[in-house]
Amino acid sequence: MNPFIRSDQYNFIKKQTLALVNGHLTVNDKAVLNALKSLTIEKVLGLFEGLNEEQKQLLNPVINVKEKAEAEEFLHQIKSFVIPFKEISEQTVKKMFPKAKKLKIPPLNEMDFTEISYISWIDKGTNKKFLIVDHNGKLVGLSGGFKSSHKKGLCTLCNRFEEIGMFTSAIKGSTQDAFIKRGNYICQDSQKCNHNLVSLDNLNEFVELING
Repeated sequence: MNPFIRSDQYNFIKKQTLALVNGHLTVNDKAVLNALKSLTIEKVLGLFEGLNEEQKQLLNPVINVKEKAEAEEFLHQIKSFVIPFKEISEQTVKKMFPKAKKLKIPPLNEMDFTEISYISWIDKGTNKKFLIVDHNGKLVGLSGGFKSSHKKGLCTLCNRFEEIGMFTSAIKGSTQDAFIKRGNYICQDSQKCNHNLVSLDNLNEFVELING
């Protein structure tokens, strides 16, 4: 069976699985627990369109999870079916950001591509943040100024309270010398943001906002 679970979907399943464990720890009413189990499997299977029987058999055991150890075992079993982020080389990254001189690229070989929905890093020398996103099947590069807020706030991408900063990018306006600045608050720590992502909706909207 080929990988069929996106990283954000895996995070969603993990969140639902741990919520089920918490339910077993805090709820004694069997009817409530059965409702929670039904809701969990409904949400998990509802993430996908056109699941085959083999894929359903992989995901269905979530309904039997009661303890943390069982949750970890289930999540370990489905982890190998997570679709990794597209393979990308340093040369490809440099081509995506031709205006960035002496671009410092993070060690791609040290990344777990099954745990990310986008690649991002901060160039401290220029106070710029770079993002590479798989948007509609195509790799898109975003770059912009990044100013840390030095406090926690709501991230536009993962919708969680984390250390955030303002990402701003300038695009050409309607006249030759006019530029329009666009941006929003996003996580400073992209690894944490990736782990928080349970949907790609906000990420895709952010790409469309920045690219105009």
